[in-house]
Amino acid sequence: MTEITKRFMDTVVTVSENERVLVLKNGRFMDILRPGRHKVAGRSSRVEICTFSLLRPEFVSEYVDTLIKERPDLAQEHLTEVRTSDAEVAVIFRDGRLYAIQGPDGRSVFLTDAGPFEVERFDVSETLEVPKALGRRLGRLATSEHVKRFNVADTQKGLFYVDGVLERVLDPGAYAFFDVGRAVNVRTVDVRRQAMEVGGQEMLTKDRVTIRVNLSAEYRVTDPVKAVAAVTDFEEALYRALQFAFRKSLGTKTLDEILGNKVSVDAEAADAVRAEMAGIGIEVGEIALKDVILPGEMRDILNQVVSAEKEAQANNIRRREETAATRSLLNTAKVMQDNPIMLRLKELEALETISERVGYLTVHNGTQGLLEDLVKLRETPAK
Repeated sequence: MTEITKRFMDTVVTVSENERVLVLKNGRFMDILRPGRHKVAGRSSRVEICTFSLLRPEFVSEYVDTLIKERPDLAQEHLTEVRTSDAEVAVIFRDGRLYAIQGPDGRSVFLTDAGPFEVERFDVSETLEVPKALGRRLGRLATSEHVKRFNVADTQKGLFYVDGVLERVLDPGAYAFFDVGRAVNVRTVDVRRQAMEVGGQEMLTKDRVTIRVNLSAEYRVTDPVKAVAAVTDFEEALYRALQFAFRKSLGTKTLDEILGNKVSVDAEAADAVRAEMAGIGIEVGEIALKDVILPGEMRDILNQVVSAEKEAQANNIRRREETAATRSLLNTAKVMQDNPIMLRLKELEALETISERVGYLTVHNGTQGLLEDLVKLRETPAK
């Protein structure tokens, strides 16, 4: 603001294209000047000049309220005023482009020539959700003071809360809500099938052996509202249910029973877990014992037992093989006893084997056969 006091001459004011000038003469509103060269009668008068740039569309001045009240004609010609009620949000467009969002009980005054300005109003007493098309435009704003945006993935469900109260369940997609004095929030819940690992659970078996087991279970959230509302943390609830049920179940079995059927789990315990989780909107699938870990000394003992069992099995196999071999020799001897020709063939086979290993071989055939000292082996004579 510039104050000019001239008593004997007029004041000349030059206004550029991107400016507007408010002129006060002797403290009263005289005019709002558009671009050009203007002469303001200033003889014996006090003239005040307030310059506003159209690059900043907001009309910010200490005179704004008085100007609208005292000179409504000037205000109507040069200013655009936007007011909102206590349950209303105004989305302001400047020259067709999204410019600003004004919350409830708000007021803005713009230089009309900086526009044109358009206003779209929304009643937030009915719904806080921003229309999809407008939400996409708001996403391109550098700042959106009165809007919160949330994304729900295609593997999730969204729970929409207003002031801590669940309003509705959101399907996958992008959402925007007016954040104007009421707390809005969206909690996402994954509804895919997932795995729960319960590891390192130490327990005492029926025969007083300390073991450590690892459990695995598959689950899926079927009712996100129940899963979130019934318990503080549904994943923690499932973990505890698996832990307690199988501690109780495995504690009634001996080590041999557990090791003998390690992959499957107690059906009664599994059904109890499934029934409990179904009450909070969780569907539990397969439950399995992944690992049974023994203490070091117990592991050594079991290794010795297994080694002894395998050794006994090996001895049994060797004895069966020896018995089978002896039975085969006996059968062969009986055949030779009843069939001399077969005996002769065996003698020739033996002779063939011997002849491959000696230099000279002398054979005397007699009635007793080759096997009764009729074969004489001697070394090759020296030359």
